[in-house]
Amino acid sequence: MTLNDLKNPELKKWLQEWIDLCTPDAVHICDGSQEEYDKLCNMMVKSGTFIKHDKPRNSYNCRSDISDVARVEGRTFICSRREADAGPTNNWCNPKEMRTTLKGLFKGCMQGRTLYVIPFSMGPVDSPIAKYGIELTDSPYVVVNMAIMTRVATEVLKRIDKGTEFVRCVHSVGAPLAPGQADVPWPCAPMDKKYITHFPETREIISFGSGYGGNALLGKKCFALRIASVQARDEGWMAEHMLILKLTNPKGESKFIAAAFPSACGKTNLAMMRPSLKGWKVEVIGDDIAWMQFDKNGQLRAINPEAGFFGVAPGTSMKSNPNAMLTCNRGNAIFTNTAITMDGGVYWEGMDKVPEEAVDWQRRPWKPDMKDADGKAIKAAHPNARFTVPARQCPVIAKEWEDPAGVPISAFLFGGRRASVVPLVNEALDWEHGVFLGATMASETTAAAVGGVGLLRFDPFAMLPFCGYHMGDYFGHWLKIGKVNGAKLPKIYYVNWFRKTPEGEWLWPGFGENSRVLKWIFERVDGKAEARTTAIGNLPTDDALDLKGLGISEEHKQMLLECDKEGWLKVIPEMKAHFAKFGNRLPKTLVRQLEALEARLNA
Repeated sequence: MTLNDLKNPELKKWLQEWIDLCTPDAVHICDGSQEEYDKLCNMMVKSGTFIKHDKPRNSYNCRSDISDVARVEGRTFICSRREADAGPTNNWCNPKEMRTTLKGLFKGCMQGRTLYVIPFSMGPVDSPIAKYGIELTDSPYVVVNMAIMTRVATEVLKRIDKGTEFVRCVHSVGAPLAPGQADVPWPCAPMDKKYITHFPETREIISFGSGYGGNALLGKKCFALRIASVQARDEGWMAEHMLILKLTNPKGESKFIAAAFPSACGKTNLAMMRPSLKGWKVEVIGDDIAWMQFDKNGQLRAINPEAGFFGVAPGTSMKSNPNAMLTCNRGNAIFTNTAITMDGGVYWEGMDKVPEEAVDWQRRPWKPDMKDADGKAIKAAHPNARFTVPARQCPVIAKEWEDPAGVPISAFLFGGRRASVVPLVNEALDWEHGVFLGATMASETTAAAVGGVGLLRFDPFAMLPFCGYHMGDYFGHWLKIGKVNGAKLPKIYYVNWFRKTPEGEWLWPGFGENSRVLKWIFERVDGKAEARTTAIGNLPTDDALDLKGLGISEEHKQMLLECDKEGWLKVIPEMKAHFAKFGNRLPKTLVRQLEALEARLNA
């Protein structure tokens, strides 16, 4: 399909305006085919951007510029018409001023490069929950990653050409090439020229200067959360930073659970868990994002809008997440900022076998005993090194993962990293109390550099960097969802895998043993498992959790399942300060929930 084949005047005008502004040497409309993917990968091998691995098969290694290794929150903006609508958790910029800035940056920015037009679907193409987008980019790295992470297809462009709504996404690495100028393996712009901007009212994303991950793969956090959260608010559905898993008991009965955790809290590990309990099975629908809406019967149904996994590599191993490792080992992967072993394989910190030597992510010789000038171990892979791999390759991908209708959600899980106070699992008293639990999600700080050890860092619903509008209004949207007529609302739980003894020992083994908590939740949804009502919610009774074979002492069991009234009362002031940030847009319901909690704790 070419530009001349397009019939939609609005679409053609939008494309032509950007082509005229960016002045690329060529324009290519992507079709998402394997042939196109292979051709671009081979082109990047020749240019020095990619190195082909000997193993896994058909996989590539890529090293970014050392200044372009992660999302840049400080350069990420919500350009809503009114500053108040962006809220206190987002950087805001006047949309007219930002467009003026971007127009200057984009003028001639694709000289010497090809502009790729990527038509993509977030979610199965025919799903009523799916949304379409077009990303314009001058980065072939973005094209091949988007081919894995989304559903790129000519059919999507045809539907958009016929008038289907789409989100407009524009990206450039911000590094034009003068005639005869040699390119570099990873082109990007200086930090002060990087902009990741969102225009919620017009459903636009414009990104300049970075080629990395969430800054450049605009279908991911930018569309799937920041813009989609606004669409969801306006249209009455939910766009959440949640994994989706399928849990099946020994009788073959299944339930679907969605869970939100901040970073470093085991989200991907839970999505692909190998249960320790005999006869129980966990399968994955999605590891990062869930889009959900009610069907005609009031059932909340969810899809994974992504088609791949864009996972943090360091720490992923056969112990922590064997299914992620097996997914990568099947090949067709892109590894960014990992190390290359001497036999042409891939390595990062935490993998089960440490090579005697390798080439690190900055192209330097590396050995395990190497240290820097301060005596710290030199890492072979960047801490935010990534793997991009098709979800269909996962050995525990659920058969329903591409069901256009979505899967029925029975329970929501929230959680953070808390060494004290918060029990292993807590069931919300009702929907409004569950929203309160999500709104007060937090992890304890672990270093004085971020404000002091043991203080709470709040990350409501794990959406702090990703909500595209005022978070007080976002809380209100959750409360509104709970009042939908005829809705079959999921039960809500708060889990904490990270409880410790006063001496600093782990109380809970985690990993596959977390299936014991999922079993209790499964049975609670069915109305079978026992619970006791406390000031903070419904906790498992002494014998409700299956702890056989774990060797957990009675004392430690009590710590895991206690309602620590004194501890909770100490964190009430931090919760109040957290809520105060949202001003008069904080729903009064949540104020009442906090007051009720304090009253129950003091009773």
